[in-house]
Amino acid sequence: STMSRPTPELAVSAAIFRHGEVLVVRRAGAPAKGLWTLPGGRVEVGETLVDALKREIVEETALTIDVIGLAGYREIILPEAVGERGRHFVILPFAARWVAGEPALNEELSDSRWMPIEAVAGLPTTEGLIDILRQAERLAVTP
Repeated sequence: STMSRPTPELAVSAAIFRHGEVLVVRRAGAPAKGLWTLPGGRVEVGETLVDALKREIVEETALTIDVIGLAGYREIILPEAVGERGRHFVILPFAARWVAGEPALNEELSDSRWMPIEAVAGLPTTEGLIDILRQAERLAVTP
């Protein structure tokens, strides 16, 4: 058998803006159970980043979005793998605008809220979320 060489896993997320507010979601399970974050998920082989993002957003929230641009990056490097989930993730958060739909969450998420960015600062969030939201807002919200 060939030894599989573990590699970092790539994920995408979306800071979706509507009427000056951003959509944040609460994770229902590990990792980050109970924390507020952005909807998103893994990029599959052969899928563009934007296609992966639109697919994940439909799966997780049922929303249609317009993807604008990259709003930074995050890396998670755990000391060891958690179950089947791997240990090293590169997450690319994109700025996006809401196009259509109302959030209908899948089983990975327990709650969602449209909020002004400053209100998100009062929630328990994944690390670095506010900085990502501020970068995304500069791309998504025209002055």
